[in-house]
Amino acid sequence: MTAVDYSVLENSAGSGRSFYPQRHWTKTPESAVDYAVNVGDDVKLSCRFHAVDRAYPTVLFFYGNGETAAGYDHIAPHYNEIGANFFVADYRGYGASGGSPTFNTMLADAHVVLDGLQEAMAELQCTGPIYVMGRSMGRHAAGELAVTESDKLNGVIIESGRPNLGRFADGLAPDLIKVLEDDYHAKFYSIDIPALVIHGEWDELAPVHDAVDMHDRFKTRNKHLEIIPKAGHNDLMYIGYQQYFSAIRNFIVRYAQRGAADAAVADTE
Repeated sequence: MTAVDYSVLENSAGSGRSFYPQRHWTKTPESAVDYAVNVGDDVKLSCRFHAVDRAYPTVLFFYGNGETAAGYDHIAPHYNEIGANFFVADYRGYGASGGSPTFNTMLADAHVVLDGLQEAMAELQCTGPIYVMGRSMGRHAAGELAVTESDKLNGVIIESGRPNLGRFADGLAPDLIKVLEDDYHAKFYSIDIPALVIHGEWDELAPVHDAVDMHDRFKTRNKHLEIIPKAGHNDLMYIGYQQYFSAIRNFIVRYAQRGAADAAVADTE
């Protein structure tokens, strides 16, 4: 991959159209533990760990725009029910986090959040494998970790996402956008750990054919595609509840053993 300077994405046009920070925090649920992950510059990210069994695998979750970690209080139990602990982190400026979000800090912070999760797991004596999951905008952080921290992960799940920079490139020259997008595609497609793509058939923001193409281009042989019929960008978990959580459960069970990621033969559904 080429050495591309992504600092050009730190522009007010792209960030202003890409981030919609929500300030929302709730009382900690009885089954959860809250953490403040220090990402430097006197900034801490609010995180919530819904851990119910030390032996369960853990899903590290990066949500979509306009959401918050506390907003997943009612969704986390569904992950617990399929046999997964659930760790969700806020971005800068979201939830109870400090700072202001940018594209590059979102990626850099993902690494610190992963380290924070591992520390939390050690504290709670959680011994299961880690999967990273990104929904919509969260695909950027999840993809970053899937490529650069693959030795720490058993798999990656991309929900309602596609491998492009979206509005982050707004305001840039067309030729520069092409260079950035080409580099970003190459990075995303280089994912070589088990991957699950979940997408709505009628996604109005990220067309399903983009998700199918992303799945097909992943380097890994261990890749799985789950299309939720008649579902859009924000309702596929509800419209296809059984299909959605069955796909996640089957995926995290299948690749629970770290060595199995290399040994398994993929289903390219």
